[in-house]
Amino acid sequence: ILATFGDMMRVPGAKISLLQARSQGADVRVVYSPLDAVEVAKHHPESQVVFFAVGFETTAPATGLAVLQAQRLGLTNFSLLCVHVRVEPAMQSIVQSPNNRVQGFLAAGHVCTVMGYDCYQDFVKDYRIPIVVTGFEPVDLLRGIYECVRQLEHRQCEVANEYARSVRSEGNLHARAIIEQVFEVVDRPWRGLGVIPQGGLVLRDEFREFDSAFRFPEMAIPLAESSECQSGAVMMGRIRPTQCPQFGVACTPQTPLGAPMVSSEGACAAYYAYQSRSKISSSSAES
Repeated sequence: ILATFGDMMRVPGAKISLLQARSQGADVRVVYSPLDAVEVAKHHPESQVVFFAVGFETTAPATGLAVLQAQRLGLTNFSLLCVHVRVEPAMQSIVQSPNNRVQGFLAAGHVCTVMGYDCYQDFVKDYRIPIVVTGFEPVDLLRGIYECVRQLEHRQCEVANEYARSVRSEGNLHARAIIEQVFEVVDRPWRGLGVIPQGGLVLRDEFREFDSAFRFPEMAIPLAESSECQSGAVMMGRIRPTQCPQFGVACTPQTPLGAPMVSSEGACAAYYAYQSRSKISSSSAES
């Protein structure tokens, strides 16, 4: 049994997606929390249950809790495929890349709620790029953009918190402690970006029994990416989604080639959705 978040169902795999695998008879289940996957394992002792653990530091604490819960319950049929990634190393990779065009960052509020923003102080000093912690409501985004532009116009480079109602400088200390207890930092290949030093999290040795890659080494497959997908260039800020030849042609929300088209929060999916609405509005106005 493979348990995963809904967003991962349509992500392209080496051959097929999880959604296609389920349609062909594989037991793939959508869960809303890693602890749900632990419950699946608890109620199906006859089956090996693998949780596909993805996401930034936002989701890592819940994954850590699931591992601790499985250990407490003595579950031998629960494991996870851990591909958690870290935000700050990815930001460093972007600004260090050739032809970097990034002038400022809007730091994701949900990540900063967990990790805080003290960690960005050295980043700002080293790269002279403003970072503004921002929420997700339209007014939050506008405020974040305003503060970022204000700093650029005044030639300032600071870490600003425009999401103070949810984010503290130190973050959530309990959540950070769980991450520290269960995981360790490793170099991690990112789809479209290559290997990012210290860009990921894996289970510590004392929790290796819950590592699917360790438990099922014969199931390991090489990382495969579409040569047609330019998601890396989109995420680096080098091109707009509409500049990718596959955008809206081979790559759509129904048939995504890369991560930015999979999630509704992805740049390509957003461009696709709002470009389509714009065309509909224009057609209605003309008629």
